[in-house]
Amino acid sequence: MSSCNTNKEATSCSTTDEGCKTSASTVHLGEYWCAMYTGVDITKLGWYEEESAPSLALIQKSKLPKDAVIFNVGAGSTTLIDSLVKEGYINLIANDISSCALNKIKDRVGAQQEFVQWIVDDLVNPTELENMAKVDLWNDRAVLHFFTEIKDQDSYFKLLNAKVKNNGFVILSVFNLEGATSCSGLPVKRYNAKMLQDKLGEQYQLLESFNHIYTMPNGEDRPYVYALFQRVS
Repeated sequence: MSSCNTNKEATSCSTTDEGCKTSASTVHLGEYWCAMYTGVDITKLGWYEEESAPSLALIQKSKLPKDAVIFNVGAGSTTLIDSLVKEGYINLIANDISSCALNKIKDRVGAQQEFVQWIVDDLVNPTELENMAKVDLWNDRAVLHFFTEIKDQDSYFKLLNAKVKNNGFVILSVFNLEGATSCSGLPVKRYNAKMLQDKLGEQYQLLESFNHIYTMPNGEDRPYVYALFQRVS
């Protein structure tokens, strides 16, 4: 029987929910996020999307071939993976700090999970991600805004710059300046398109940006900014 990794230094639970150790403490974020996904109806979670329409539309606008490597950071239990598999993309990567979250996607896509590489790792303290090959598209919905400290933001963009190919694409979708100041019990940093451009630097060109109102399952609205960039040097 598989059991959860109880190593306090580890970032997340094991590759199975069985015996999963979870915690309300934010000291060990892997366990914290495992708690968010364990024993819950994911359709009631505050970030759940029945269809990730804005992200999917931007991915389609990149006009990448179906065998392009699409890296979904902090994927959680997103239905975007399901949609991309149905669209015929065959080189997907789903990352999260919580294996419990990724297991929800695996259960849904079933045998089609062969088109997805699963990486449980921390974006700002990466180990497995350091060895990942370069990607054609980096997609982030609602992860970057959790990194409120400059050192964590710097680590995030260092990894991004190391992994996005020349001419590759970056999609960042985070709370905009009118958005919430906290989410899931954690503080967040809000952005606009210019702030995202400043973080990426001159080697990335902004192709499109727009504000989007996401309506949570409980009916509350959350204003986001979505931005599509291409690496030009």
